[in-house]
Amino acid sequence: MKKDPEINVLGGGLESCSTSPLTGYFRDGACNTCAQDQGSHTVCAVMTAEFLAYSKYVGNDLSTPQPQFSFAGLKPGDRWCLCAGRFLQAHEEGCAPKVDLAATHIRALDIVPLAVLEAHSSDRV
Repeated sequence: MKKDPEINVLGGGLESCSTSPLTGYFRDGACNTCAQDQGSHTVCAVMTAEFLAYSKYVGNDLSTPQPQFSFAGLKPGDRWCLCAGRFLQAHEEGCAPKVDLAATHIRALDIVPLAVLEAHSSDRV
């Protein structure tokens, strides 16, 4: 699988999202993507209790440990490469997590408008 160019939504180099927990479609700590990444794991999201509960409710339990996959489960404050479609869905439901724009891949813009990502920027006060 060939990675897409490592460019963030701001047009700069893609920064790391998280190595603890290790995230990303390629499990390289960054929200890199490629043609085979059908879920577009491109949004570097900062988990909140509200979002984790929402994600579990809609069928993607990210908080329960899955030791068979070496997955400890996510907790509020953890950073994770989230599927762009799930982020947009959470935004529309009013429970989107914060976003690290410098670590969010430019391909997220295929699904989520930049203004929506900016509204949830973790850099905003």
